[in-house]
Amino acid sequence: MHSFDLHRPEGANKRKRIVGRGQGSGRGTTAGKGNKGQQSRSGGKTYLGFEGGQMPLYRRLAHRGFSNYPFKVTYQVVNLSEIETRFEAGDTIDVPSLVAKGLVKGADPVKILGNGDLTKKVDVKIVHVSASAREKVLKAGGTVAEAPPPPEKTRSKKKKPTQKTADALEKTETPAENGAGVGK
Repeated sequence: MHSFDLHRPEGANKRKRIVGRGQGSGRGTTAGKGNKGQQSRSGGKTYLGFEGGQMPLYRRLAHRGFSNYPFKVTYQVVNLSEIETRFEAGDTIDVPSLVAKGLVKGADPVKILGNGDLTKKVDVKIVHVSASAREKVLKAGGTVAEAPPPPEKTRSKKKKPTQKTADALEKTETPAENGAGVGK
């Protein structure tokens, strides 16, 4: 085989199956869909969980309670053994440095765990540090300064009135306050 003799493997190029083009074609009349019924009609599909008109399982069972799954927080875990091998003495350990060393990706929050031993003096600036990791870092002569957590994404709440709207509310008076319409 030569470098200029490029071709697709056998069976890679298959013709599209043409249906509904007369009885002589072999796939005419019903076009391979069988005789009558919902499956032979255009758009004749059912939805996921359909049980032929019987009350489907997901509607027969009661749904109660609350699932915390959408709000679950998953942490990227970094152990002290990894810090021991990847960092030098005197280094500052924060999220950008962990990303640079390839220990974490920048998306989820990071937690330092105390698995392994630490002999180097390092400065840890991470939001979440376990008690055993904190103890081992301090024992090695390092510091643990918990960085402030990133601002939480909150749902939009009603806006508090600004100074501008508060001043506008003060200027508007009710008719009873300014004496209009009082006792003729």
